[in-house]
Amino acid sequence: MIRSVLIFLLFILSGTGGEIAIAYGIKATGELEGLSPKQLLIFLGRALRVSFWVGIPRLALSFYLLLLLLSWKPVSLVIAASALTYVFGTLAAKYILGEQISPQRWAGLELVCAGVDLIAVS
Repeated sequence: MIRSVLIFLLFILSGTGGEIAIAYGIKATGELEGLSPKQLLIFLGRALRVSFWVGIPRLALSFYLLLLLLSWKPVSLVIAASALTYVFGTLAAKYILGEQISPQRWAGLELVCAGVDLIAVS
């Protein structure tokens, strides 16, 4: 049980960390200024910064941990509990990326948590 909880926490943290790292890199990249080959290469050069390369391995780790969890626990539990990544993602977006979170989104996250709780106790 403890092994599953630890792997699940690592799954959530690695996935959320990867998403935040990639989002940070893309926001820092800016907009594409044109569609010429030169402008596309410049844009890709800006997009493929360090944060992008930090995010991809974390997302890959998250995927493999998801596969591991699916081999141990029922799919209905793992997929429902993985919805907690929305909570961690929202918190990271607010405190790391500085995004504003509306009251409706907070209410939605509370519903997600309540749903996960209902599934986990059954």
